[in-house]
Amino acid sequence: MKKTGLLLILALSGVAVAQNVAANFAGQNSPQGTLPTTVSFPTERVQTPTYADLYCSGFLSPKALPDSTFVAGGLQTPTTTKFVNGDMIYLAGGGYQAGQEYMIVRELRDVNEYELFAGQHAALRAIGEPYGEEARVRIVDTRNKMAIAQIEFSCDPVNPGDVAIPFVEKQAIGFHPQIRFDRFLPRNNQVTGRILLAKDFDSELGTGFKVYMNVGSNQGVKVGDYFRAVRSYTADLADPVDSLSFKASTSEDTQKAPPAIEPNFFNRSNGPKIHVADLPRRSVGEIVVIGTTPTTSTGMIVFSLEDVHLGDGVELDPQ
Repeated sequence: MKKTGLLLILALSGVAVAQNVAANFAGQNSPQGTLPTTVSFPTERVQTPTYADLYCSGFLSPKALPDSTFVAGGLQTPTTTKFVNGDMIYLAGGGYQAGQEYMIVRELRDVNEYELFAGQHAALRAIGEPYGEEARVRIVDTRNKMAIAQIEFSCDPVNPGDVAIPFVEKQAIGFHPQIRFDRFLPRNNQVTGRILLAKDFDSELGTGFKVYMNVGSNQGVKVGDYFRAVRSYTADLADPVDSLSFKASTSEDTQKAPPAIEPNFFNRSNGPKIHVADLPRRSVGEIVVIGTTPTTSTGMIVFSLEDVHLGDGVELDPQ
């Protein structure tokens, strides 16, 4: 009896889900040639960027920033070399005024020099320099040769040698309502680009992670725009690890004429030939733009259906 009741509850839940999906599509024309399924049209549950997301995301700068104003030490120098919220630090250089706010940034290098997709290093050299955003500070004293500042908000510990640049207020990102996410949306002739790098040099990315893309304000990209991360199966074919699965056998013993999957067309088989390039492109996540330069943009993944990878394509989402 208990099992019957449980099955009834599950069945009713399935009906409710189906009704919700239908309701989501009510009043909206689903794309021609599609059916509204939860797999192909899942509902986005978007994570809204926080203050820390906006001010600790880092960026790609088209050129190296001036380093004439920098952190020289702090109140507990030399016994302390990392400074956090509330600490007093000393800033070398000139032009400081009491009350001014500065952002402490750090030019970065990836100690792991392995390329995560072919051509990554060349693409990064052509597009800009990666910087981390470490802290927001306020100048409290300018009477000495070095200015004294207090750290008011820390993303990561500040180190001597980090660069101080004028603080600029960032635009808040409005709440994104739940919408349908078209997983198999064909190309839409919008602005396209690629994910070149991620904050902290991460490679397997999900909701909340920050990414750097090779499109910026020169292409009309602005803060608050949404991009979808997209991936073709040819990207898996080009990956030295993922491509191994394409080379494995996919046949079943009872198949008289098993298929041949590219690049294994040399296998003798009377079965169908499967071209990887003909498989549908899939969307793997949604990214909101939280910062731009003329040629680059910083984005935050606010919704993902699977891991987002460096090298994935991005395409402006008009929704």
